[in-house]
Amino acid sequence: MAGLTTDWALAWVRGSAAVVGEHRAELSALDREIGDGDHGENLDRGFKAVLAKLDAAPPSTPGGVLKLVATTLISTVGGASGPLLGTAYLKAAGAVGDATELDSAAVVALLTAARDGVVLRGKAAPGDKTMIDAWTPAVDAAAAAAEAGEEPAAVLAAAADAAEQGAVATEPLVAHKGRASYLGERAIGHRDPGAQSSALQLRAAAEAAA
Repeated sequence: MAGLTTDWALAWVRGSAAVVGEHRAELSALDREIGDGDHGENLDRGFKAVLAKLDAAPPSTPGGVLKLVATTLISTVGGASGPLLGTAYLKAAGAVGDATELDSAAVVALLTAARDGVVLRGKAAPGDKTMIDAWTPAVDAAAAAAEAGEEPAAVLAAAADAAEQGAVATEPLVAHKGRASYLGERAIGHRDPGAQSSALQLRAAAEAAA
């Protein structure tokens, strides 16, 4: 079984930066409907800062890459998404440690730790109309794929598929966390921007592995 290396982690981050940049306006438009309207701009700025640091001194392990993403997002991204995603990447880095190659079990551990980091920081549960609604199904799907003996790339593909479905499934929900929660039922019919950007990042992880 081919494991995922630092090259994969670097490709994932570059892919995330590209897709966030590509969807920047769309993410901010989603956020304008139920939040501050700056989610796409904030994330794009954060990932551009990440790329600058990666180019200057690329880390030598997947965990090192994830830790660099974490610290950069926490220090450069405004709003709630910087601390939430930064904590996700930080916990993911801790889960894989100094490993130079990640098997399917390590991928599940990475995703689970990332999701748990978001929960720890944001105290959200599935159904609250947050990025957790993308991360939790992703973790569940990844765990099932690994259990079935799938390789890391297939595990990530299953996670990305589930995250995308989870993001779409936030549309009929009433928000219970963040600024969107002030809208009550007026948030119904709008997709959560954090769930959407999380799905984009998980798809980038799967594409980097493929």
